[in-house]
Amino acid sequence: MTHDPSVLAPTFTRTAVRGVAPRNTMPDGEMDPSSAYQIVHDETMLDGNARLNLATFVATWMGDEADRLYAESFDKNMVDKDEYPRTAAIEENCWRILASLWNVPDVTDSIGTSTIGSSEACMLGGLAFKRRWQIARRAAGKSTEKPNLVMSSAVQVCWEKFCNYFEVEMRLVPITEEHPTLDGAQIEQYVDENTIGVVAIMGVTYTGMYEPVKEIAEALDALQEKTGLDVPIHVDGASGAMIAPFLQPAIEWDFRLERVHSISTSGHKYGLVYPGVGWVVWRTLDALPEELIFRVSYLGGDMPTLALNFSRPGAQVLLQYYQFLRLGHEGYTAIQQECQDVAKYLAKGISDIGAFELWNDGSDIPVFAWRLKAGYTDKWNLYHLSDRLRMKGWLVPAYPMPDNLNDLTVQRIVVRNGLSRDLGDELLEDIRVETAWLDALTSPMPVEGQKPGFHH
Repeated sequence: MTHDPSVLAPTFTRTAVRGVAPRNTMPDGEMDPSSAYQIVHDETMLDGNARLNLATFVATWMGDEADRLYAESFDKNMVDKDEYPRTAAIEENCWRILASLWNVPDVTDSIGTSTIGSSEACMLGGLAFKRRWQIARRAAGKSTEKPNLVMSSAVQVCWEKFCNYFEVEMRLVPITEEHPTLDGAQIEQYVDENTIGVVAIMGVTYTGMYEPVKEIAEALDALQEKTGLDVPIHVDGASGAMIAPFLQPAIEWDFRLERVHSISTSGHKYGLVYPGVGWVVWRTLDALPEELIFRVSYLGGDMPTLALNFSRPGAQVLLQYYQFLRLGHEGYTAIQQECQDVAKYLAKGISDIGAFELWNDGSDIPVFAWRLKAGYTDKWNLYHLSDRLRMKGWLVPAYPMPDNLNDLTVQRIVVRNGLSRDLGDELLEDIRVETAWLDALTSPMPVEGQKPGFHH
């Protein structure tokens, strides 16, 4: 039996590793698996350190037991309920747990599903709105042309995608200094008979602030009394739906409000699971039109499917159930509270520096943003501070606010599980040092080529 001598050679002297890996074409021959591993492994070393990425909401740490469970379930296909019936049952356990957490009136009369992330969950919530509106309009003999969806100008880009892909007019209520979130004050100007729903955000991506869902519902109640228009709400709780039940249980934002028809969240954000998994739950069975549920024959079984994707990983669903079992209400409360405590600690430290003014302080979800004080300096801006921090390994994005406030630049920090008080103190010290360095400049920093550090 012959052996390839390059396999026994020192790792970085092997033929495959000594060359440049192909980028755009399939290689002609095979490669030793350890060499292929080394090439891919080394390329990913150029990525940032996920733990120091304060731009992302996505979970970057779970623990040894979760990692082992993940490795044991890489191959599970979520859609194949015939082969993986227990995984399918665990998926149902999870969305029913969430329905109960969100105060659904009757968990047996609700329906939900896992998704790849909360963007897909939002798409499904929007599709249910559009289809229910179309059914009602057809029954009344009215046109189903020109549906629209009302939301804040600070929504995440997934809603822009939904409106684009599914041909719905996107009606954006601009945020302002006086109205930093959608609060119902101007909603009557945007809603009409073609409005399929209103989106309320529990944790605005730009700043982390909650939109007051109850006030939005009350504004829609008043509008219905005045005009007869009955407009439902979808709560985009990508982050806040896994924070508010534990840290602010008295806030009425969920299924306690009759006008809330559906809620979505990211399991891979403050649900504390690796990417990517999301969830969407409808208040009642009839809130989701039956025609959006497909019953298919697949790999020997007959199964309902409710998702934009078909085959998709089942591992993250198992990880979500693991977290529910592992942490329970007490554990989630402890983790989310610690994240919020760290966020408020950092926010205070940054406000004490003197150069900055807080937009919010992390009292909603553990996310906060700040801006440079007006007239503070003409030598540098927040993009320069972001670049200086990146040199030390921290990713702290700077970006403009949405329309009507897009001349305002902010920086934002997302505090996730794993950003300890000790690490936070290191970050604060680096911000102080780099701010002092920028303040000591005797001439302005160049601004050519600056671009937002995060896209919404």
